[in-house]
Amino acid sequence: MDPTFERPPPAASSSTTYPPLPKLEILNPSTLTPSHRFLRPAKRIHEGPDVSHFLTSKAYRDIGVWILQLNHALVPRMIKKPTTTSTTASTSESTKDERRKEANEANEPSPPTDSLAAKLQLLRKKKDEQQQSTEKIKTFSLSRYRDGEGGYNQEEPESIRKLQRLLKKVEAMIDEAPPDPGPRRFGNVSFRKWFKLLEQRADGLLREYLPGGVLRWEQGTAGGCSEKKEEEEGTETDTETEGDSDKKTNEQKQEMVGALEELKAYFLGGFGSAQRLDYGTGHELSFLMFLGGLWKLGGFEGEENDEDGEVERRIVLGVVEPYLRVIRRLILTYTLEPAGSHGVWGLDDHSFVPYIFGSAQYTRPISSPNEPTPLEGSVPNAPKPSDITKPAAVERYRTENMYFSAIGFIYDVKKGPFWEHSPILFDVSGIKDGWGKINKGMIKMYNAEVLSKFPVVQHFPFGSLFQWERDPEAGVPVQSVHMQNQPVASAASAAVMGGVGIPTERPSGPGAIAGTAAPWSQAPSQAPGASMAPPMTAAPWARPTGAGAGAGVGSSAANRFTPFKPAGGPGGAPHTGPPPPESFPSGTPGTASNQFAVTKAPWAK
Repeated sequence: MDPTFERPPPAASSSTTYPPLPKLEILNPSTLTPSHRFLRPAKRIHEGPDVSHFLTSKAYRDIGVWILQLNHALVPRMIKKPTTTSTTASTSESTKDERRKEANEANEPSPPTDSLAAKLQLLRKKKDEQQQSTEKIKTFSLSRYRDGEGGYNQEEPESIRKLQRLLKKVEAMIDEAPPDPGPRRFGNVSFRKWFKLLEQRADGLLREYLPGGVLRWEQGTAGGCSEKKEEEEGTETDTETEGDSDKKTNEQKQEMVGALEELKAYFLGGFGSAQRLDYGTGHELSFLMFLGGLWKLGGFEGEENDEDGEVERRIVLGVVEPYLRVIRRLILTYTLEPAGSHGVWGLDDHSFVPYIFGSAQYTRPISSPNEPTPLEGSVPNAPKPSDITKPAAVERYRTENMYFSAIGFIYDVKKGPFWEHSPILFDVSGIKDGWGKINKGMIKMYNAEVLSKFPVVQHFPFGSLFQWERDPEAGVPVQSVHMQNQPVASAASAAVMGGVGIPTERPSGPGAIAGTAAPWSQAPSQAPGASMAPPMTAAPWARPTGAGAGAGVGSSAANRFTPFKPAGGPGGAPHTGPPPPESFPSGTPGTASNQFAVTKAPWAK
């Protein structure tokens, strides 16, 4: 798609003034009193209920603001062309005025006006007005940030080019740790060698390639860090709130460090787990927050005066996309496992943000930098969402758009029908309300499936840049299905252990449910009608032979296609129900409607 093309003016123009959109705060060392104290990021989410606190924390607020800020910067813009003054109409009018004046002076009647000339003049005037108000739609393609040889645009600001060189150094270390040729079931163990190299060189790489605006914080905090640490040893942090008082005995005081050390935790967290040999959306989130920390410390030139989001666009297209390419090479080289994957029912095995930013690239254009992100509609000449099922179209657009780039990687690593290995993305491809609707749904899904899920956010560390403390303006989090089914670490201690710590039998009795047990694998203990969502894996056809609907999985795992009404009095374990359906609802073959109800995306109604 051509990044710029002409668009006729709208039928009616509106002069709506929009308030400024929220942006991630930029810290200024000259105005901070007392000076900012950097902390070594630490794990704070230890069990399911901690996720509720996270959703009201300052870190959650900043994560949401940062992602929406980057997303909005990629929305196409309508730019008015410079007005061109046409003298055709004015010259014609002055000539006619002079002729009329001469005729009046000579006491002669004015010559009759030619009707054809009048029509031509009117058409010329309309054309000039249209030319003056013609708007140009500007889209933001990945190709704008690469040179002709596939490298990076040398016109990028120094901060962006430094981060690009940092990613090239990280990628080059793959050649120093070739994959192990031996047989393996999961990820290649040579990934641990690569990650160890990254850890050993992280300090030097960050000092060399971090933007200069960030290193000034390091110089200002390195000297007094140890003195402040000794001075405040044994005291509480100033930012601690009353809501944290009950956890003080379980949390150690965080160590004060320099700015580089705090950023390094998010940087290293963005390249997978050497222990589990996996990579997932939690690691992707960590790298995004590494960039958010750089933004907070003033690491990008022009970020304070940028109103149209040009700096944010360069961050996404010039840094995030190259980072994703490095990650994809790591996945292919070391066969990294998906971290916390939903399997075939997940959006993607490893990534999420390219679907957010890529759909924003194709949304309906906005005319003002402060205009909210459109919730539906597409930019003219954008590919259809259904084109992701066409390999030729994906190959064409993967070099221009982040959404298609992620889809292209799926085609690289998976074979077979697209609807079979990626049913959620297939469902999304059937949306008819444009890329704006897809972008809106992706953001909602990211909040529910990434930020609200314990397995994903449990490893996210909290420091001074992204704080665990409660946001005073945060509301009460909604107790969703995900919130109710979070694991509780204290319950795991009741498990019956044997041998070297491996459970030898399933715990029984009240309060003896293992913390890692799936909610639907527990014995029914709730009264009928208790609010609990049906699990995705409780398929009606997956029950033991002869068991009724809901047998062995409780009332919460009832047939999701037919309302389930347990038999027996209150408190009894449900054991009967309607038989499984003979067939599943389907729609037009080859369309998104021809899917099971469990795969329907929430926004695809």
